[in-house]
Amino acid sequence: MTVIEEHPYPLLFATISGAHLYGFPSPDSDYDLRGVHILPVTDVVGLEPGRETVELSEAKEGLEIDLVTHDIRKFFLLLLKNNGYVLEQLYSPLIVRTTPEHKELKQIARGCITRHHVHHYLGFAQTQWKLFEKEQPCRVKPLLYTFRVLLTGIHLMRTGDVEANLPRLNEETKLSYIDDLVAMKLSGAEQSALDDADVSFYLSEYNRLRCELEDAFEKTTLPEWPSPKEALNNLLVKVRLEEYSM
Repeated sequence: MTVIEEHPYPLLFATISGAHLYGFPSPDSDYDLRGVHILPVTDVVGLEPGRETVELSEAKEGLEIDLVTHDIRKFFLLLLKNNGYVLEQLYSPLIVRTTPEHKELKQIARGCITRHHVHHYLGFAQTQWKLFEKEQPCRVKPLLYTFRVLLTGIHLMRTGDVEANLPRLNEETKLSYIDDLVAMKLSGAEQSALDDADVSFYLSEYNRLRCELEDAFEKTTLPEWPSPKEALNNLLVKVRLEEYSM
């Protein structure tokens, strides 16, 4: 991808996120690429701060490809703050660019997964549900995001594994309406609307799954706090120094 080659800094990794990762891209869905870049030492020790976040985009065959990356230090700090977004980006199986350090980071970051990630998923689900209720006509996308987030959170609390693909999650939960909504999204446009949406039914399912996530949180064996701060610091120093001494 041209957008990867045009990045001004070396990349630790870049993966595909968004609807393609979640398992329900519409034919016109953009590609959301996320990753980590490595600022040179001079950009982090001087008076002028380097670009902690870089955003690039390109159009290819009528589709938008958006790349957003954070500097390695910023990304590591987000990992230590119960941020579900960066976990999903790190463990995305849709890899565009990788390095040996990417593999090492995935091993270390297992220790960043805590029971308090539940707050990320509860908050994200609430935001998406409000969006679904607010818009008329009701759209498929925020509804799918709502259920995807809740099922990802439940799975994380129960297993400690990051799984963001909704059809894969639904192989376990077997909710028939999920399959129907995914099929609708896959065959329609990005902004597809639900005809005669049974909002009361979806509201009851939203509340039921929220309760299930809260229950999984109460029963989880995940740790209270992240543990690998020292390991992340050592990896950060190693990568930063090695990348620009070569």
